[in-house]
Amino acid sequence: MFEITWSSFTRIVTVGFLAYIGLVFFLRISGKRTLTKLNAFDLVVTVALGSTLATILLNDKISLLEGLTAFGLLIGGQYIMTFLAVRSKTFNKFIKSEPKLLYLNGNFLEDAMKKERINKVEILQSIRNQGKGSLEEVQAVVLETDGSMSVIQGEPGNTLANVKSDKKI
Repeated sequence: MFEITWSSFTRIVTVGFLAYIGLVFFLRISGKRTLTKLNAFDLVVTVALGSTLATILLNDKISLLEGLTAFGLLIGGQYIMTFLAVRSKTFNKFIKSEPKLLYLNGNFLEDAMKKERINKVEILQSIRNQGKGSLEEVQAVVLETDGSMSVIQGEPGNTLANVKSDKKI
């Protein structure tokens, strides 16, 4: 359980260092967009990259080249998906959800909350996380495409332009 052989230690250090360098190289050539978490798909890619790195490090049946190929496949797939999403509204709608208005001007939007499976306590928590002590300080709360909640102070303006709502904004 607490044993490690010299050869396994050497493999972990060597392959780990090279896999890390390979991952950094792939991330640099693929651009900043690869590690953003703008939606659920991006989060899955980020987690998969970490899982792949761990597998390369700890599974001696996986070669460095196989691991680097997996990195390339994940990053290449994400690049293709985002490339298509930027160029096709239909494809973009297929892979991404829309932000959803949950609270507006003192009113919790119950239908939207039920549809998104969000309760009032979670909205209040996100408001507190933004350092707000009162609902009077908040004009709107939006459930973003990445699952986070944006808390808006002041009059909601054009930042709500693409937010899906059953209420007139």
